[in-house]
Amino acid sequence: MHSHQTAGDIIATQIRRHRERLGMNRHDLAAACARLGRPDLSYAVIVTIETGRSDGNAKKRRQVTAEELLVFGLALATPPLLLMVPLGSEQTMPTVPGADPRDPYTVWQWMTGEATPTLDKVSGRYVTDSRWALSNGQTWPAAWATAAYPVSLYPELARRRERAHKARLRAALDPSAQTEYIDRLDELAQIVNDMHRASLTVPELPTELSEDLKRLDLLDNPDQTNPRGIE
Repeated sequence: MHSHQTAGDIIATQIRRHRERLGMNRHDLAAACARLGRPDLSYAVIVTIETGRSDGNAKKRRQVTAEELLVFGLALATPPLLLMVPLGSEQTMPTVPGADPRDPYTVWQWMTGEATPTLDKVSGRYVTDSRWALSNGQTWPAAWATAAYPVSLYPELARRRERAHKARLRAALDPSAQTEYIDRLDELAQIVNDMHRASLTVPELPTELSEDLKRLDLLDNPDQTNPRGIE
């Protein structure tokens, strides 16, 4: 168990771990951060981040901001969220002061919106409590589900966009594949329309797909769909 650790301790440990994984010293990491526009993340700052303490028994740890987390992630060729949530290297990690540590994958699902957490000290798990209502009358789990809705939509949009693109290429070579292409366009339109209804920004679509979606009148809000050229 690592109940003495804070989230800042975890980030510092993971920055050092991934720096060493890449064979980088602190000067190397500082140079990489400077190339990304953060020369203030110097050797001395990195030393304080990696070796400082959060418990007041030694030199105070320099905490990493959200912007800096992105910089360190790019500098270390590591998804920034993995610097916060150490999948595969720790058995448990801290969450909030009012709860015991959890296994990192549970926290990962919480942070990505894949799972709905509430704090249950009895079982030591995140368990939905439908009795917890917010000031607007929503239950806490319902409010969480609303906020996490984009988590499922954006990956699905990417999958359907890719399927439609491949079906368009097949239809261009084989007219008999045109029906399949229209079916894939209809699937793509469904997710685009869902995103519009949820007031979400729809990523740009390849020009050909956007034009065909509009031509077939499959979109609820055709003017809000931004085309782009196929790369």
